[in-house]
Formats: sequence, C-alpha cells, structure tokens
Amino acid sequence: MHHSPPVSSQQNLQTIPALLWSAWAQAGWVLGCAAQMLQGQLWLGGAYGGVCALALLGLLGLHRLKYLPAAWRAVLALLLLAALGFGSTGWRAASFDSQRLLPQWQGVDVVVQGVVVSLPQATERGQRWRFAVEQAWDSQGQAIQLPPLLGLSHYTDTPGQERLLVQAGERWRWTLRLKPPHGARNPHGFDAELWWWSQGVQATGYVRPQAPAAPERLGQTRQAPLEQARAWMRERLQASPGSARALGVVTALVTGDQAAIDKADWALFRDTGVAHLVSISGLHITMFAWLAVALVGGLWRRSAWLCLRWPAPQAAAWAGLLLATLYALFSGWGIPAQRTLLMLAVVVGLRSLGLVWPWQRVWLLALALVLVWDPWALLQAGFWLSFVAVAMLFLLTPEEAAQIDTDADAATEDAPSPSLPVRLWRSLRELARVQWWLGLALAPLTLLLFGQVSIVGFFTNLWAIPWVTLVLTPLSMLGALWPVLWTAAAWCAQAMLWGLGWMAQWPGAVLHLALPPWWLGALAAVGGLWLLLPWPLWLRGLGLPLLLPAVLWHNPRPATGQFELLALDIGQGSAILLRTAQHSLLWDAGPRWSATGDAGSQTIVPLLRAQGERLDKLIISHADMDHAGGAASVLAAQPQAQLWGSGIAKLAAQAHRSQQWQACAQGQRWQWDGVQFRFLWPDARWLAQYAKPSDTNAQSCVLHIQAQDGRSALLTGDMEAAQELALLSQGQVPRADVLLVAHHGSKTSTTSAWLQAVQPQVAIVQSGWRNRFGHPAPIVVQRIEQQGSLLRNTADCGAVAWHSSAPAQAPCERQLRPRYWQAVLD
Repeated sequence: MHHSPPVSSQQNLQTIPALLWSAWAQAGWVLGCAAQMLQGQLWLGGAYGGVCALALLGLLGLHRLKYLPAAWRAVLALLLLAALGFGSTGWRAASFDSQRLLPQWQGVDVVVQGVVVSLPQATERGQRWRFAVEQAWDSQGQAIQLPPLLGLSHYTDTPGQERLLVQAGERWRWTLRLKPPHGARNPHGFDAELWWWSQGVQATGYVRPQAPAAPERLGQTRQAPLEQARAWMRERLQASPGSARALGVVTALVTGDQAAIDKADWALFRDTGVAHLVSISGLHITMFAWLAVALVGGLWRRSAWLCLRWPAPQAAAWAGLLLATLYALFSGWGIPAQRTLLMLAVVVGLRSLGLVWPWQRVWLLALALVLVWDPWALLQAGFWLSFVAVAMLFLLTPEEAAQIDTDADAATEDAPSPSLPVRLWRSLRELARVQWWLGLALAPLTLLLFGQVSIVGFFTNLWAIPWVTLVLTPLSMLGALWPVLWTAAAWCAQAMLWGLGWMAQWPGAVLHLALPPWWLGALAAVGGLWLLLPWPLWLRGLGLPLLLPAVLWHNPRPATGQFELLALDIGQGSAILLRTAQHSLLWDAGPRWSATGDAGSQTIVPLLRAQGERLDKLIISHADMDHAGGAASVLAAQPQAQLWGSGIAKLAAQAHRSQQWQACAQGQRWQWDGVQFRFLWPDARWLAQYAKPSDTNAQSCVLHIQAQDGRSALLTGDMEAAQELALLSQGQVPRADVLLVAHHGSKTSTTSAWLQAVQPQVAIVQSGWRNRFGHPAPIVVQRIEQQGSLLRNTADCGAVAWHSSAPAQAPCERQLRPRYWQAVLD
C-alpha cells in the first residue's frame, strides 16, 4: 500500500482544512465543549453566535499568518477551535432551550397528535415511549405550540384496567398532561434532567385514557423504520423458548434494548465488571464489521469483473463499515457504537487514500467527531469508559507490534507454524496480560465514576470476553436468520449468568469506596495511565502511589460536638442522613414506587456508598410506605445498622429483624461524639387513650438532636396537630434551629402554636414536585414565612444540607451546582 511522505507540523498548519484536521484543533474543540458544560446559566443565543463568528474570523486570520512559528500557530489553533466548540455548543443549547414547555401548558389537558418514534418500553403498570408532535390543541380546540419531542407514558392505577399498547411508527391522537422533565437532585446522584436533555426531550407526561377525547389510533406510518424493525425483532425474541431472564440478555445484544435486562442482572454485571459485554459496545460493532468484511471480501474476490473495477480489500472495508453502521443504528446508536464507527471510518478512509495515521490521531479525531454530533456525551460515564479503555488498549498493544515486517516474514517463511495448543496458550496469556493491566489502569476511572472497583472483574473477563464475543453474540446475531439459534444463545446467556452469580459471591468481589474529589480522581487517572506506558516494570510501578490518595479518601466529617444533616430529594417521602464526628444515622428510608423500585436502592444506598458511609442506626419514624418503603434495601446494603422505629414489626420481619429492632419511645436518650439525641414522641399513654391503633401518623417518632453549643434539629415524621398540642401541653417542645416540617407540609400539621414554640431558623419540607396532595399546603407555607423561617422544599430545591456550625444556612443542591439543563420550576 502506498504511503504519503511525512510532512512537517509547519506544513500541516498552512491551510485551513489542514488546520481543522490537526490534532491541536481537535483537542481545542474537545476543551471548548467541556468548558461550555460548566456553565450554570445559558447566555442569549446571539452571544454564542458572536463567539463562533469571532473564532471563524480568527481562523481566517491565522491562515494568512503563514510565517508565524508552528508552535504559536498550534496554540492559536487550539484556542480558536476551543472558542468555536464553546460557541457552537452554547448556540445549540440555547436553541434547544427555547423549545421548553411553556408554563401555561404544564399540568393541564392538551390534545396532541403525532407519531411514536421510539421502541416502547414495558413498565410494571404500562408502557413508556417517545412521541414526535405533529399538531396540538388546548381544551378549547385552539392550536398551540409544544416541544417537538415528548417523553410519554401510560399506566393503570386499578387492577384489570385495560392497558394502552402502542407500537413504533403508529400515529395517535390523545389527551395528555405534560410537565418539564424533572428528576431528583442529590449529591453524586443520577441527573435525570440531563438524560432527558441529551435525548432531545423537553417535556414529559402521561396519557389520560378517561379524558373526553379518548386515545385514538390513526394508523401506521413509515416513520421510525429502524424502531419498527427493532420492535418486530424483539417480539420474535420474546416469543422464543428459553428463560425470560436469559432472553433479556439476548434481546439487548441483538436490538440494543437495554431495558430488556432485569435491574438485578445489571447490578450483577456492574459488580462483576462485565457490563460492557452485554450492551452494544465497540467490541460487538468491531466483530460485526470484521465478519462483514470477511463475507463481502470473499464474495467480491469470486468476481474478476468486480475486482478489476474496485479492489476487493477496499470494497470489503467500505461494505463492512456500511453494514456495521446499520447494525449500530439498529441497536440504538449508543456512545460506544458511535466511537467505534468513527474510528473505523477514519481508518478505512485513510487507508483508501493510502495514508496511515498514528492511533493517537485516529482516537482524538473520533473523540472530536462524537462531540460534534453530541457535545453532551462528555457528561456520560459511557463516553469516558469507552474512549479511555480504547486508548489504554492501544497502549497495551502498540501498532508496532501489530505491523508485519516483510523481512522477518521472509526469514521465517519456512518455519513451521505453532500448533493449536501453543496458539491457544499464547492467546490466553496475552488476554490475561491485557486484562490485568487494563483492569488496574481503569480502576481509578470506575472509582471516580461509580465509587466502586470490581475486584472479581479480572477473573470474570478472562472467560466472559471470549464467551460473549465468540459464542453468545454470534449465536444471538445469527438467530435473526435462523431463530432456533436464539434458544442456544439463551442457554449460553443462562450459563454466563450462573457463573457471574457464583463469582459475585466471592469474598471481596466488589470494593465500594467514597467518591474522591475530581482532582484526586484526575491524579489517580494519571497514575493508571503511567502504569500502561511502555517503560520498565519498576518505572511503571511509580504510578501506584498516585492511585493511593483517591483510594484512601474519606469524606470530611463534622467536628466533635457538632452534627450535620442532609435532607435527600426522594420525591413524596422522607429520608435524612445525619452525621456526627464518628457516627451516622438515617432517618426514614423514602418511598417505594413499585415492586422493583424504591428510594433505598435507587437513591439512598448509592449516596451512602458514594460518601463512604457506614450506618449505625436506621430509624423509621412510622410504617407508612413513603417513609419505610426503602428500608429493606438499606438494611440489605447496611446489615450492621441497628433498626429503630414505631409500628414497624412487619417491616422488621420482612428484613429478618423480628428480634433485632427497638421501638422508639418518649424519653429515650443517647449520646454520640458530644451530640445529644432524645425522643420526644411517641407517648404510649397518650396513644392508648386518644389514638386508634390504625393511626400510624399519630405514632410517628419525633427526635431532637442537640450539639454541644446548643444548636439543634427536630425531626417530626408525620405527626399531626393533636400530637403537637399534646407535646405543647406537656412542655416537651424545645427550640430548634432546623425543623423537618411534619407530614411533608400537610395542613393537618405545623400549627402556629407549634412554630412559635420551636422557632426554627430553617424549615425543611420533603415533598414530591407537583404531588397530588398539594404539599406543602399554602397555609403552612404562610405560617412558616410569618414565623420568619427560611423555607426549603426539596421538590424545587433538591437535597438540602444543614450544619450545626452554620444554623442559619441551608444550601440547596440546585443552587450549589446549577446546570442550565435543569428544569425551570414554578
């Protein structure tokens, strides 16, 4: 193959096309996109357009500065492309932001006609899908403007109610209730609003089947053809014989439907370090492209006429790229697939032109092109795992080792080829070497992104990579042609699940560590990179000390005699993490939303792991599901925690704690690190005389916490006015600097007399955004404001932090870390 002669850096920067393709320009684009992501608020779209115009003018001017030293031209190219990346990303963000759902269409009935453009996902009570709007009307029949893409769902509240089943490509007209995309905002938590933003969705809502205008299917369209094909393939797969759990893995491999895999299995894959194998990753795209190249190349060589018009290697390469692109589109077009396809496209294009670039240039160009397509990919964990893993693989297997030296081939032409056992042994040895160094080098990144390192992942990948790559994935793909093979693929998936489940039970299989700050994570990433550089082993070992600060990081705790609390954003429920110098307590465990989803598993446990917390006590104020729904998940992850509560005998039995829980009662006290804890309620005598056994709110625990300097907090559960009056009459109500407003701000609690007695500086309400109960009640908000207290509501504030050393302050997560894609809350 012909290679172009090398050119100097100065020559490479002489023309604008060469400038734009330079490594410096590509790095600048990436940095510019990253800088724009740090903005808390967007500028006007015209301001970003001005930045882009200035950057383009600068590039034209740089083109004319032909005698500027190459180093200066490179630096200027980086800065100008950074400005262009910043401006273009900001302009796109501002344009998209202008499509937000207008306040007047939030929470009211609107009639919308459009097309289902995604693969519908089954939920416990219905379906969810994405919907492209064609026309929309208000309740009076007047045309209105809505965001072009909606995230919709339909669910049934009563057993036996008919479910609404939709298919990709169908046109529907229905009555909707819409709202801006909204999600919980907690430290280290999942940013649902960013996810919706990256999907192009500016409003979410649900179908109202009982509305005057009933849902009406208007027919099938030719829109979303790939989604229709995926739906057809998924139906065929689900009808295949085999375990539903195993078929879910096969479905994910064939169609990219990640929701087909159980949540428990996703947790298993993450803990064993093989999650990358069961999603459509670069490995699958590369293998598919390789098979396509081999097939097309073999057929092409059978025709002399075709070979004379286009060389077989080039034809096979482009055909393989085309077929791999179709497979990536069919399987959902994820970040790993995009990265792999762009790398393959660059390599195929360069080779067709007779050029060979070093892998660093190909890697950087693919990274920049992904960000041209989707700048917000920078904020996805999969983006970093995908690109960093590929870079490390290149470091472990440098190009020079893969190149064929013709002289060496000639010298060994007559040498006998190694036997099959020898070749197999060499392949396994190389796989073990690569897996060992890759796992060690990626550990800092997985720690920084997820707060965990899969220790057992080294062993699982040794057999899972060849098993999935050479057996499970080919059988899954070929099943599209011969469905019988899907049954065999399901057996293979079942065997893999069994093996992973067994290995996940090994002692120390997963190491959970506190998430370090970004600068320690960056230092650890440098250490991981150091370990892979082609240096002597003793020199590589110097990278290990760079990993230790991140591994040994501990979240700072309050001083002795002080305490802090964090009121989590968990929707319509309650959960508060309280910490002293050496102890931690969780007050309530949030709601349970479904048989498989609760605040404990989805919010509280990840937060505790991210902060490296080990709970000493879990106190459930009372047994209502919005307070106790996540308790079982918390206890499973924190088995050492003592269980306290009121009326939680059934919960204790379900958690196998029937003989190991303590009922809270008025007068109970303890001390941690100079901080006093005292239960003010329940009063057993009062309850026996005035309350019904079924009145769980009346039985709520009430806890007072006091620091050494007298600063205090009062946690109230769902106590109501009658219990507040009882405590007032007993003289049991202390002043408190921060008050957890009872019953999420219900009008049945938080009387004026109660507030006058407590005199809180900060009042915290934990409620769901736009909850159907109307919490907090306007009368309660008025009372709190008249008292002069600072009101914080997690629904529009996110998680609320409070520290006894700064009693008048209560910073919100949405204020501490503003993001321009977060919902504008009214």
